Amino acid sequence: MRHRKIIDKNLIAIVVTDAGLICLAGYFAHLLRFNFKIPAASIGLFTHVLPFVVLAKMISFYFFDLYKGMWRYTSISDLMNVIKAATVGSLVVVSLFVFSHGLTGFARSVFIIDWVLTIIFISGYRVGIRLFFWFWDHAEGQVFRFLRHGSESDAKNLIILGAGDSGEKIYREIRDNAKLRYRVVGFVDDDEEKVGKKIHGVPILGRLADLKSIAQMNKIDECLIAIPSATSKEMRKIISGCEACGLPSKTLPSMGELIDGKVSIKAIRDVAYRDLLGREVIRLEEELIGSYLKDATVMVTGAGGSIGSELCRQICRFEPKILLLFERAESPLYEIEIELKATFPDVGVVPLLADIRNRNDLTGAFESFDPNVIFHAAAYKHVPMLELQPWNAIKNNILGTRNVVEFSNRYKVDRFVFVSTDKAVRPSNIMGSSKRVAELLVQGQNGCRVSDTRFMTVRFGNVVGSVGSVVPLFKRQIEMGGPVTVTHKEVTRYFMTIPEACQLILQAGAMGEGGEIFIFDMGTPIKIDEMARDLIRLSGFEPGSDIEIVYTGLRPGEKLYEELITEGEGIVATRHEKIMVIRGETCDQEMLNARIDELSDLATQKDDGGIRRKLKELLPEYVAGGKG
Repeated sequence: MRHRKIIDKNLIAIVVTDAGLICLAGYFAHLLRFNFKIPAASIGLFTHVLPFVVLAKMISFYFFDLYKGMWRYTSISDLMNVIKAATVGSLVVVSLFVFSHGLTGFARSVFIIDWVLTIIFISGYRVGIRLFFWFWDHAEGQVFRFLRHGSESDAKNLIILGAGDSGEKIYREIRDNAKLRYRVVGFVDDDEEKVGKKIHGVPILGRLADLKSIAQMNKIDECLIAIPSATSKEMRKIISGCEACGLPSKTLPSMGELIDGKVSIKAIRDVAYRDLLGREVIRLEEELIGSYLKDATVMVTGAGGSIGSELCRQICRFEPKILLLFERAESPLYEIEIELKATFPDVGVVPLLADIRNRNDLTGAFESFDPNVIFHAAAYKHVPMLELQPWNAIKNNILGTRNVVEFSNRYKVDRFVFVSTDKAVRPSNIMGSSKRVAELLVQGQNGCRVSDTRFMTVRFGNVVGSVGSVVPLFKRQIEMGGPVTVTHKEVTRYFMTIPEACQLILQAGAMGEGGEIFIFDMGTPIKIDEMARDLIRLSGFEPGSDIEIVYTGLRPGEKLYEELITEGEGIVATRHEKIMVIRGETCDQEMLNARIDELSDLATQKDDGGIRRKLKELLPEYVAGGKG
């Protein structure tokens, strides 16, 4: 109640002040009109109509929300509201006088001068409030810094690379947050038109090519890269520039990672390898995706994994009614559950500690929640491990997928999106072969017209930062001082970031009619050797001298080059620039399921040779241990 009374007192003070300023605007309008010698008749008329003028303008101010804003945060939109309110108020006053007096005895120019002065006085008052609080907060911040650190002498000199919207927002956060021990010295931007200008009084000192001299002259301690839209080529150039100056650098995530578009201090992180892959913004058909996810019951298998957990985060943005987290690993399931419930409190997040190989687990999930959309991301994916234990790939990647497909048909799921891999193309290992068989199983549901559910497959390459990626391994090896192990100097892979992959999965799910395999544009393939060298440099070392690179030879089932399509597959462009599609093939589901049953028996017996021979029967293109 006490807080409410304080608010009421502040509101009363603002209303009274506005009334006084309206009176002053009218009075000064007469002074200016009559060269500071107002005739007695005009003074009398002005005094007579003043209450009506004040009342009309105050009512206009109220309807334009001038008494709902927090004036310590006055913005351009608030000033526009002042102009609108003053304009409408003045028009109302003029209209009243026209109908009541016909403007007899009134100087017409007084109304125009009064309108201008009203805007100046009312907006000036509010800007003054903001300036007062800005100076107060600034002084308070200086005092805080002095009491905590003695002075600003130990604050780091920071330069922001990028003088765009993101750079401006980050600067304001740093400036207004007294606890941050940074002093922004200036900006750097390659736009020559910006160089020499200022943002909030902070100069744009030059271009990236001038960074070394700028850093030396201003004793820069650290760089902050505030260009979320930078391409991989631009990021490499920027990071090389920072390294040449010996400056540590941090960055904002790409626009793909800044899903909600909010730039803040919390988003700042160290430069990571994913920043060198490409930071292009993915175009999403938000309405189309929302049409099948909003208010739906969505199930994600493998919800605790790298792809599964990011899928869950992005699905929640589209406000499903219920999100089922189907995961058999307890700790990852708990972590993603807690995160999603905290970030998306309006979404019904349901954790299911369950296994796709267990039909009772699936029965419980489908009977209890009747999901509309399935994203099947659960899979074993470590190539060398599955080469040693192929029976587990059969049980999980093939039989587990068949279970989820069967239950999706039985409970009439609307859409089923299967997450596959480029290793399914001309597979040379057990993992890729198991995923290819699963693709045939999923693809055939619509191709053979056995289901009304729309079954789709998405196929893409490696994702940076996933559990199975080489990047975490390389980082651990660098932390230990090396060596970094690369299988072969020429081994090449396609890479994409986890957020980008998941956005395209959701987009493909919206586009699919059933039976398609969607192929993502993975960009330019990258040599793993070059990746290792980039990571070593990002860690502040020089490959070869500080950290050694050792070539260990291709592992069982590993290929030099990965592909995204099989020879003979007809690939077709779609309306999305990063997604292509392969239409489903006709197939014999009875034959396929009979072979899968035989694989199941061989997996139960742990018959390594038998599994490989049966996979060869199913997939003539499978070359065990092939090296592409």
